[in-house]
Amino acid sequence: MIKGSLALLVLLVSAGCGYRTAGHAAQLPESVKTIAIPAFKNETLTYRIDQMLTASVVREFTTRTRYRIVSDSADADATLSGTVLSTAASPLTYDTATGRAASVLVVVSMKVALVDRNGKVLYQNPAYLFREQYELSQDLQSFFEEDSPAFRRLSQDFARTLVSNVLEGF
Repeated sequence: MIKGSLALLVLLVSAGCGYRTAGHAAQLPESVKTIAIPAFKNETLTYRIDQMLTASVVREFTTRTRYRIVSDSADADATLSGTVLSTAASPLTYDTATGRAASVLVVVSMKVALVDRNGKVLYQNPAYLFREQYELSQDLQSFFEEDSPAFRRLSQDFARTLVSNVLEGF
């Protein structure tokens, strides 16, 4: 009898134990089923960075959420708008033999807002800052521009972070 009671007590106590991640429930209102993601604005001179970022965010929302994504705000329950505020590329390390840059740090600053059709702000962040490093080829015969793949990696990282933040309400 004592063994049975002890086993039952252990079973009940262990059933209450466990790990779960807090904050993973969707924080958007139930009424939001469709999200418009129009092309982000680009206030920089970096060619097509707005298109890369917009495409990455659309892809991330499509693959990770149940929301239907459209491009026209008139057809949506909420609209996610974004603006690329600045981009900068700075040498990070130098080749001691040649004195030329060996790696570069790319920094992109953005602002985003998710607003429902009534104008209520559901999520906003006016100061996203993302960085990506890339190496410069020192061999001129095999040289290719690495900044586009770096911007692509940065845009994917931004999209993952943005979607997580919107869903978790951070």
